[in-house]
Amino acid sequence: MKTTAQERRKYILEDNQWKVIFTISLPVVIYDSLSQIFQFVDTLIAANISSSVVSIVSFISQISTMLSAVGSGLAIGGGIIISRFFGAGDMEKVRSQISTLFFTALGIAAIILCTIIPFAQPFLRLLRMPEDLMADGTVYFIIEITGLLCLFINTIYLSIEKALGNTKMYMWYNLIVVVIKTVLNIIFIYILGKSMIFLPLATLIAQSVLTVIALINLASRKNPCRISFHSCTFHAAFLKPLANLSIPIFLEKFIFAFGKVIVNSMCAFYGSSVIGALGVSNRLGGLSTNPPAGFQEGETSLISQNLGNRNPARALQIFYKTFVINMFFSLICFIVTGIFQDTLVSIFSHGDADFAAQIGKIYMYERLDTILIAVNTSVMGLLYGFGRTRISLTLNLVRLFIFRIPPLYFFIHFTQLGIEAVGIAMLVSNCCVGITSGIVAWVFIRRTNIEHKKYEKESVLNFA
Repeated sequence: MKTTAQERRKYILEDNQWKVIFTISLPVVIYDSLSQIFQFVDTLIAANISSSVVSIVSFISQISTMLSAVGSGLAIGGGIIISRFFGAGDMEKVRSQISTLFFTALGIAAIILCTIIPFAQPFLRLLRMPEDLMADGTVYFIIEITGLLCLFINTIYLSIEKALGNTKMYMWYNLIVVVIKTVLNIIFIYILGKSMIFLPLATLIAQSVLTVIALINLASRKNPCRISFHSCTFHAAFLKPLANLSIPIFLEKFIFAFGKVIVNSMCAFYGSSVIGALGVSNRLGGLSTNPPAGFQEGETSLISQNLGNRNPARALQIFYKTFVINMFFSLICFIVTGIFQDTLVSIFSHGDADFAAQIGKIYMYERLDTILIAVNTSVMGLLYGFGRTRISLTLNLVRLFIFRIPPLYFFIHFTQLGIEAVGIAMLVSNCCVGITSGIVAWVFIRRTNIEHKKYEKESVLNFA
């Protein structure tokens, strides 16, 4: 097992970069793409119940993303640290970081659950969930949030697998979850009855299966990176770098998801069904954004590992090549979704002409930002890999609070655009952040090259 990890490390750090990128990233891309298909099935199942259920699922999903941002921040930040030490070949430190990361996430998840569940309905009302969705939405939310503990464990475990370059296992374990969830949804909805409650229940069961697998693997004596409370290092030498990396990522994801909740509540100005239409549009947009996102995850891990190996030049080359790959995939996806746009919209409207019109009016504009979103995605991988999470936080705050919410507010209250205002606001924010990200990347790379020449002998492990 140890030999396998060392061989993987040597391959990542020394082999042909194009080959390494595709080997590490493709399993993630394949999973993300298949996951998107399964999410389409979930949305179709929800749409088969009613358009109001689609709106509830869309609204709650953003809240779930907002709360799970803590786990995501810890996973990405911890994954960067683990990748650095893995690249440096220090397996003892790798095990210590994994154990500390795991038990930290476990404690935080328990605190969130104990705080949120007793106040579920006031919490949803605070986030301005439409009253006509409140009763069913509260029950849905409680079941959904109950799985947060499993989600935290799974997120940390999969992040560890990615950090160690084991993306094939990342792909298979995630596929287990989406397959179980989809099969259960089909059984629950089409055999046992059209009850919305079955949707979060299927998710909870599927995530629990992966949690059992994760705990078995993490505790196995055959695993050289197995978790142990005695291996934890709850002191400043670990927690400070983890906080420096994870807190900006958590804030980025939390605030951005919170912003989407705000956007959903603003969209309710046109009726609660528009929330569902925006959710479907986002799903359709995922066809184009998922492949670049998969390459971004591989890019982050590869850059971190090469920095741990004190090879920043190769780390930058990983970014350049990932950027080219993402541009290619986003262009292909843009063309394909354009050809099948009307067909995709009609599938999710389930014969509801008004709902189809709402989806089409939003997605018509949201689709146009495909290539610039891929630029932003590639740059985020660069910033994460180099540990510049505060810059990525700033970019996403600007994207939301300058490029998205103010234009949407203006379009709603000072124009007669109607539902198109939602799609145009998405287009404006995504295009603007793509251009801004490109400028940030150019400045960052230029400064990094200058610093590398000036501080060539300085250890890149000192990233706190």
